[in-house]
Amino acid sequence: MDIINLLLASDAGSPFNNAALLAFRVLLAFELFRVHGLKKFRLQNGEKEHVPNPLHLPDALNNCVASFSDTVVPVFLALGLCTRLAILPTIGVTAIGYFVVHRHDSPEVRDVPFMYTLCLLLMLALGGGTYSLDTYILTLL
Repeated sequence: MDIINLLLASDAGSPFNNAALLAFRVLLAFELFRVHGLKKFRLQNGEKEHVPNPLHLPDALNNCVASFSDTVVPVFLALGLCTRLAILPTIGVTAIGYFVVHRHDSPEVRDVPFMYTLCLLLMLALGGGTYSLDTYILTLL
């Protein structure tokens, strides 16, 4: 039960702070899905999005992790469902984008994966807040 509390329990200290965390969580999830997730469903110039593979993983695994991080994780994040666990793959993808894929790019290009990584690390530290399915599930246990 201690590990479940560690993973699910989250309280930003006041109703206002928890509402702010809810808004932050939902807006971050929406933007991640809108900007990156929808690319996984669209064809541009008749071709699917090219997903960089800097770790040289099998292409199917690389595409699966990237697609999961940009399409499924935002749903979990918006709902506050298993927030801390769910965002781990996306933290990995954005951090690799910052440290590996864009390491030689200008700060303007590196800024996007950096900001996503920071926001997701904040969510990892804070969890979903009291207005989340994590809190609801915890009250049922």
